[in-house]
Amino acid sequence: MGRLNGKVALVTGGASGIGAACATALAREGAAVVVTDLQDDKGASVAQAITRSGGQARYLHHDVTSEEAWVGVIAEVKAAHGRLDILVNNAGIGISSPSITTMSLEDFRRQQAVNVDGVFLGVKHGLAFMREAGHGGSIINISSVAGLKGSPTLAAYSATKGAVRLLSKAVALECAAARDGVRVNSVHPGIIETPIWLGIVPGSGSGSNAGPDLDALSAMAVPVGVKGLPDDIANGVVWLASEESRYVTGTELVIDGGLTAR
Repeated sequence: MGRLNGKVALVTGGASGIGAACATALAREGAAVVVTDLQDDKGASVAQAITRSGGQARYLHHDVTSEEAWVGVIAEVKAAHGRLDILVNNAGIGISSPSITTMSLEDFRRQQAVNVDGVFLGVKHGLAFMREAGHGGSIINISSVAGLKGSPTLAAYSATKGAVRLLSKAVALECAAARDGVRVNSVHPGIIETPIWLGIVPGSGSGSNAGPDLDALSAMAVPVGVKGLPDDIANGVVWLASEESRYVTGTELVIDGGLTAR
């Protein structure tokens, strides 16, 4: 407890899944957290739950694909806190297609806009504010194991997550050369129980909104035999946000139960 006292964190896509877990974990360690999302009711509930537990949090509506929205969110953080120490670019969507030949250009561009443009804009405006504030910082971009290896039906999704990986490395080197005290890393979750699976894998249940059986999928594909939980990713994010990882930049933190070790 208290590893992030005095720090200010911004978490995109914080209304559910990994984003909500990250926001909660960062606040638990003492950070004042700004949660952003398009799902206003869920996002506000996450911030309220953090506050009820004794943490500091607020929610902002935020379309990560809009540069104007990013300018506004950073301005709100600046006005409220005067600094930004931790940026978690988590917002993302997953759209699968039976074949790249049947995927629409509209879907490809929509996925690219959220998963890549959103991270680019976050890094662009978040880093500029971190440098202005002069306290250094940690930028943590949520990629995926799909950004490390190819997967059938997920070519376009893999392309976006691979882009996040190398964008993170390039900006990490820029920051290191500038000696600005900002570290940049990517996190690569494996099979984690989150809502994104509804878009990535067609549901195997009887309901139209039913997702795949992640327990069965993990038993078959993951060396440790079980799925991961959002808290497993959040724990890694807290470490990257803290001074415990002060010498870590430009690298990948893979949290996947051994999935990519095969």
